[in-house]
Amino acid sequence: MAPPAEPLESAEPLYDGALKAAKPLRARVGCDAKPTKISPFIYGIAAGDQGWANVKPTVRRWGGNPASRYNWEGHFNNSAKDWFFENHATGPYNQFLAETAAQSALTALTVPMLGWVAKDAASYSFPVSVFGPQRETDPWRRDAGNGVSAANVNLAPGPPTRTSIEAPPDWVKRWVSAIRASDSSSGKRSVYEYILDNEPMLWHSTHRDVHPDPVGYDELLDRTIRYGSAIREADPDAIIAGPAEWGWSNYTSSAKDLSGHGFNTDRLAHGNTALVEWYLRKLGEHEQKTHTRVLDVLDFHYYPQASNVYGGGDGGVDRATQLLRLRSTRSLWDGGYVDESWIKDTIRLLPRMTEWVDENYPGRGISIGEWNFGGQKDITGALAIAEVLGRFGQFGVTSAFYWTSPPAGSASTFGFLAYRNFDGSGGHFLDWFVPTKSVDNLSLFASRDRDGKHFVIVAINMDPETPLLVDLDFGSCGTVVSYQAYVYARGASGFVPSSLTPGRAATVERPFPPWSISVLDVRLSEQRGVPPL
Repeated sequence: MAPPAEPLESAEPLYDGALKAAKPLRARVGCDAKPTKISPFIYGIAAGDQGWANVKPTVRRWGGNPASRYNWEGHFNNSAKDWFFENHATGPYNQFLAETAAQSALTALTVPMLGWVAKDAASYSFPVSVFGPQRETDPWRRDAGNGVSAANVNLAPGPPTRTSIEAPPDWVKRWVSAIRASDSSSGKRSVYEYILDNEPMLWHSTHRDVHPDPVGYDELLDRTIRYGSAIREADPDAIIAGPAEWGWSNYTSSAKDLSGHGFNTDRLAHGNTALVEWYLRKLGEHEQKTHTRVLDVLDFHYYPQASNVYGGGDGGVDRATQLLRLRSTRSLWDGGYVDESWIKDTIRLLPRMTEWVDENYPGRGISIGEWNFGGQKDITGALAIAEVLGRFGQFGVTSAFYWTSPPAGSASTFGFLAYRNFDGSGGHFLDWFVPTKSVDNLSLFASRDRDGKHFVIVAINMDPETPLLVDLDFGSCGTVVSYQAYVYARGASGFVPSSLTPGRAATVERPFPPWSISVLDVRLSEQRGVPPL
């Protein structure tokens, strides 16, 4: 657990004197609308570097490119294009499960459906001794090349058996069966969901040593059905997620469409229907025909494509990029926002995913299997994380996994802690999302408990210069008897608590400093409005 900030008598010293220039705003918590349940699994991380437990994730994803080639029986994987197509020994999956469970979290487990997994801890796909000189070789293993000739041409791979063994659906079934057997002995489920591989529309690049041909519509569907059915047989109660695609291009078209096989010929051969819509429709038809459900959750990866925003997690911290980073979060939800990248389109990812599910295979959840808006060591990284987590709650996302985890002690840590541990004592965003309306540069997210007498509000001031003085109306919810604020702003080492404020009123007037995250922990005397179901 991250230590709480040094206690101050009040949060106001963070912006001493700034209230004279504060912009007044009015906002409202709408308890006259029905609250919606927030999935606890939106607070997930992918893998997790040192200190990952500090942000108190609810679920931790075993994934990434090496997971496509992980051999659960030998504990080997292959680093693929990321590092010279080499096999390596790796930590056993059950150790990952145990480490995650020790932090009171569950695991989302990526299972291979590529068809090949590493056979040992030492083989590699492009030996210089076999293929000749290459553009790059592993500096610690000079015979291991990158599969690109000295003339900068991709070398045709040899047989997959050079590094790998076959991993058919039955092999995955035995793995899931082993996990369930172990869970039965402990009495606790360790795996929250099974994810069908990782970014299959990039296999012809990332894993071209064993899958050189680009994946098309039919192959993706076939593998999903065969491997998903194997998981279902081994674990009838499993939650299965897919297709774990990497980004915008492959939400709508296949790798065949985009890799020189003729632009969109694969899509045209499938009714000119967007890949994900076709995929969902066919899986729905499969369930109707066979009474076997092989997909529970529609899963995508999402990273901002605007220049230097993500940057491998860090990205730019010049003012223009900071502002672009914060605007880019609008691509998740805002139908009026045209993405400021090569995409140049209104992405509105979360409502789009919901519409695709509702129209083609109703009842599926939606998941963002990887996401990161960069700026991890910058205040805007913290603001972006807080904004994104709030939108996940607003749009009913089933699960989400930050890639990989906020670095220990970084600014981005506090974007998570706003929802997971704002007071250093386990204070967290509550279970039911209450509608609010974001105004001006204020993003406002409200949550409540079932009884309607406890509210936690996350307020994000997206303006870098202007403080906001917000009159927050709770009149439709009840009478506010007390509240305490916790503020994270530029220059702070963590959330700074204010004094507990008693009173009996329908509103809370609160200052929010520039570029800050404020959490209001509010107690009411009675419940009004619409209760949860």
